[in-house]
Amino acid sequence: MIRLLLCLVSVVHVAATDTTTNKPTTSKPTTKNKQAHSKSSTKDGLGRTTYDFCAVCHGETGEGKPNIGAPQIASLSSWYVKEQLLKFRSGVRGTHPRDVAGMRMRPMARYLQSDAQIDAVSEYVAQLRSARPATTLTGSWVKGQVKYQLCMACHGADGKGNEALKAPSLVGRSDWYLLLQLQNYKTGVRGASLDDPVGMSMRPITLTLSEQDMKDVVVYISGLR
Repeated sequence: MIRLLLCLVSVVHVAATDTTTNKPTTSKPTTKNKQAHSKSSTKDGLGRTTYDFCAVCHGETGEGKPNIGAPQIASLSSWYVKEQLLKFRSGVRGTHPRDVAGMRMRPMARYLQSDAQIDAVSEYVAQLRSARPATTLTGSWVKGQVKYQLCMACHGADGKGNEALKAPSLVGRSDWYLLLQLQNYKTGVRGASLDDPVGMSMRPITLTLSEQDMKDVVVYISGLR
């Protein structure tokens, strides 16, 4: 009987200590996953490093600095940021003598000599988050809503844009900057170049707006969420 009990204890002890069959299996990252992670990390690093150059004017979180004419750019779609940087770099934007802020942007964009830099910083800007900019304009929300019907076809009822139409989101943008761009389109400071068909499509719309109309529509846009 004692010998039987000893055998049972021995069997239980072996079962308790032998965990080879119960070890959790962990999948090792594949070479493909490692390469993808490495490439993503490299791009993130390039975006951050490149953005340091932009942060001087646009702020660490893309919040902008109105006192020097630098708008908020946090969370702008990467495709739109890339498109504008390419326009500044090529001279489609930022060459008109009355476009002071644009002329300041052009040498910054030309500093980005590689497409990899532009891609990386565009994606970095898109993931930035900042508080909504302060309201600086006054106008009629109701009248602005009526005038916004002209914008809705491209920018959407919610103002969040349409990449297929090259129409950026207007939500969360600096109101003073939106007003300035409407003024620039109307006067031909922006959107007058034959190399800028998207900008040219904006001009006819702004030509129908008075100064007060522009303020009203921007006040309406500022209320979109």
